[in-house]
Amino acid sequence: MTDNSIISAHPASDKLDPKASSPNNTLSYADCVTQLRSLINDNSMSGLQILVVLICFTLNMLDGMDVVLMSFAAPSLADDWSIPATALGLVFSAALVGMTVGCLFIAPYADVIGRRKMIMLALFMIAGGMLFSGIANSVTELALARVYTGLGVGALLASMAAMTSEFANEKRRNLCVTFLQAGFPLGAIITGFVAADIIPTLGWRPMFIGAGIITGLMLPVVYFYLPESLEFLLKKQPKNALSAMNRTFARMGSAGLEALPKQPQDAHQKQSVKALFGERTFSTCMLWTGVFLGFFTLYFVISWIPKIAVDAGLPLDKAIYAGTAYNVGSIFGSIFLGWISAKYGLQRMIMLFFFAAAVVLILFGNISMGVGAILFSSLLIGITVNGGFNGFWPTAARLYPTEMRTTGIGWALGAGRAGAVLGPFIGGYLLDSGVGLSVTFIVFAVPLVGAGIAANLIRSKDFN
Repeated sequence: MTDNSIISAHPASDKLDPKASSPNNTLSYADCVTQLRSLINDNSMSGLQILVVLICFTLNMLDGMDVVLMSFAAPSLADDWSIPATALGLVFSAALVGMTVGCLFIAPYADVIGRRKMIMLALFMIAGGMLFSGIANSVTELALARVYTGLGVGALLASMAAMTSEFANEKRRNLCVTFLQAGFPLGAIITGFVAADIIPTLGWRPMFIGAGIITGLMLPVVYFYLPESLEFLLKKQPKNALSAMNRTFARMGSAGLEALPKQPQDAHQKQSVKALFGERTFSTCMLWTGVFLGFFTLYFVISWIPKIAVDAGLPLDKAIYAGTAYNVGSIFGSIFLGWISAKYGLQRMIMLFFFAAAVVLILFGNISMGVGAILFSSLLIGITVNGGFNGFWPTAARLYPTEMRTTGIGWALGAGRAGAVLGPFIGGYLLDSGVGLSVTFIVFAVPLVGAGIAANLIRSKDFN
């Protein structure tokens, strides 16, 4: 049960404590922020706070479905339309372009309009893009649909990470944000099993249409059950902010505000990318460097593990299991990192995960393995690579204050996307050049070491 004493003033009042208020008996903004953070950070997670995390986790599962579905549909699509690999490559790249633009230029507006509204806008875009994909009749139409879908996907993650961070208490914040990231590989796994049953019999279109419908069904869930961030409402004070905050306080089992405090002078100041630097310049650069290097190896692994498993001697069906093992490892690694980082420190654990991942990658590429060993190695790669990488999102959420949090997360995602583009391309070049798995995996182990060092260099004193 939440401790109401944090925001209770007098025996006759259940409002926020006005002991530090101004002469007009209105709680000052600074005092209100302090007590709000104390309410969130110092108490057990209420049912509403847990619900917020679970809704965001579910949304990230849908993200996993929407992003990977194209890869499962590609063989059937190629047969239906008789299109070459280059055309499929255009479609794959279209989604990535949309995601990058969404991260850089749409996600930051959540710091203006609110996390909840941005999540709903992103869901609307993703649902529409998936439905449009399902009825597309040309490569051009499908590519446009994937760009549009990618815009929504890129806008969604930053808001979900910010929302989860702002509703989780201090003890569970790292765990909650990394648990959120575990939804993506789980959605990918479920989508793979469903696609394996549906696409061979019904074709690829029903999968996209079904995904669009499922995504659209989350809109009323978000509208009715997901509250707006309390810190956002307090800082920006949009219309009906007081009643919205008090409804959320009530759902958390806590008292409410009698009146909103006077806004700080910078409340409506537009936050530009420049705001991410200043006193946080070094930490922001280290965050972007870590995300870029992490994406570089992460997307190589995601793109090439099944093919590498085949080249290592596994039959195709077993090689597909290697991809599944990787995603299962991603789930456990993300959750384990969030749990253990509360005790040993987030930056340090990201570094150790990446160092371990570098060792596993080198062993994977240099030791001849049987089926069981390859599957186990794929599991370990998922635990260490994806687990370590997902530690960047609670790091970004802690690094930036409320008014620039989604801008910070979105630009970290967008800045790192270049690594996501380069990784699979360079991996394919190395594999085709004949240098062999040994050299290729050593090359991709090096960026993980760099990403770990960059993560550890992010300064905790810059955390908000």
